[in-house]
Amino acid sequence: MAYQSIDELQTLLSQEVFGDRLDSKKAAGRALGTFIETIIFYLLRQWDENDSVAIERPLAEYGHEEITHNVEFTLHPIRAKYPVFEIPANTPTTARKVADKIQLPISFSLTSNKVINKGIIQNACVIGTDKHSIAIATPDKITSNNTIMHAYILDKHAYAMIECKRVGKEGDAKGPQTIEKAKQGAYVAKTTSSLQKVRNDQGGLDGIYYVNGEAYVGPYDQLLNDIIFNGKPQQLRDFTLSIGVVSNHGNWFTANNQNKEMKVLAQSYDWLLFLTDEGLAEFITDLLRSPLPKFKAVRDAFIASYPPAGGPKIDNAFTKKKMEQSAHFALDDYFAENLSRIEKWFNVISPNGGTLHDLKRILVTLKNKDWRAIL
Repeated sequence: MAYQSIDELQTLLSQEVFGDRLDSKKAAGRALGTFIETIIFYLLRQWDENDSVAIERPLAEYGHEEITHNVEFTLHPIRAKYPVFEIPANTPTTARKVADKIQLPISFSLTSNKVINKGIIQNACVIGTDKHSIAIATPDKITSNNTIMHAYILDKHAYAMIECKRVGKEGDAKGPQTIEKAKQGAYVAKTTSSLQKVRNDQGGLDGIYYVNGEAYVGPYDQLLNDIIFNGKPQQLRDFTLSIGVVSNHGNWFTANNQNKEMKVLAQSYDWLLFLTDEGLAEFITDLLRSPLPKFKAVRDAFIASYPPAGGPKIDNAFTKKKMEQSAHFALDDYFAENLSRIEKWFNVISPNGGTLHDLKRILVTLKNKDWRAIL
């Protein structure tokens, strides 16, 4: 790593970008959290999950649909895809324009979202919803005259959810809300899938799920794999794989040096990934501190999103949800060119012995299920 620690990089960001803030290091820490979410979104695009991902959608608790939780990312079955189409550039690409272009069914209630507005893309932009579905549009290419994009309809059921957790740190002091964030993540992971975790009297984890009122119990890992790879429709219908991504120097520690918070998350999520200091440092160095010319748009979008304190308020164009259009395509290129290296940024905390390749295989398996027959 080019720097001794993420703490050193956070200090550099606080000086170079947020130097005029009253609490410049805290502002830089919030930006680090944004980087983690950005990394996950553009990694999912490279994993061929682009047309399955939704951002900050409500995820219902199993058996209590009136209680929902907004999570960073959810992956959904694809109900329909529309052919590629064009919309004239240089004007806001509204949900209404897209709906009219693809002739979205009248059962959908349109949103007020804009897929592209003033050069900013809304990633996984929801243009409409109905009782069972989410309609989303995403740009493929932007020219001087046209925006080339496609749209698709997702089922509201999520076959996987992904949450990112990071807690700030000042020097050697632990962030005060570390355990609270761990508890929040653990609660959502444990309550949003039909396959539930139960601690047995030997200290191990059993799983339990119900079919027509009848309970099925067994070792959790065994049931999890059986549902993913051999599951019947009634097993998959309300199943949601839970994936957590954590990152922080000294708060969450590492795969081999887990503190209480990491242990809470590791036994709550089906998969828990740790984004290493080295990985986060490479992202910051490659794209924000010393970018190649072809990736400079990423740095420009980041800097422009944080104007000097007291200056005019602008729309942040560097988040998982909104990204300046040149930076968006530059990020796609960076992740495509460096995918194998980027995948090495992650340690698998749980399950024991799991690899990133295993997780990718699971997501492909779930994506390719015959969801029309299941749902």
